[in-house]
Amino acid sequence: MKSIGLVLPALLALAACDGGPSEADPAATETPAAPAPPQIAPAPAKAIPVAVQGRWGLAAADCEPGRADANGLLTITAARLEFYESVGTLGDIREVDENRIHASFDFTGEGMEWERDMALELQETGDALVRREYGADAAPGSFRYTKCNQG
Repeated sequence: MKSIGLVLPALLALAACDGGPSEADPAATETPAAPAPPQIAPAPAKAIPVAVQGRWGLAAADCEPGRADANGLLTITAARLEFYESVGTLGDIREVDENRIHASFDFTGEGMEWERDMALELQETGDALVRREYGADAAPGSFRYTKCNQG
């Protein structure tokens, strides 16, 4: 009986052992595939698109040089929106392509500061600009500007 007591645990141990893949198994000898290179996202844009930049007027008179009362004039640079009595500095960009930007802008004007979520989009082959504001204090609707001649 003692010999069965010694043999039984040895048999159980042998049954529990995994012999691993056999040498005839071709999958056991394959080298694992190299991991794919990491995808590098393009750097986020940090400027208002060049096509959107320039001088824009709500009315034709806003584009006349030297007018002190051009309250519909909007001048757009790489990082700023300059209105008649306020200036907005580019903040976080949500969406951008060569003809459109949707971003937040930090405004100052008339002794106040505020933030505005805004989209600027070119239309009519770049001769028109539509501005829309979003958020609780946003102006309703949209504003359509015409490109001022640079002449």
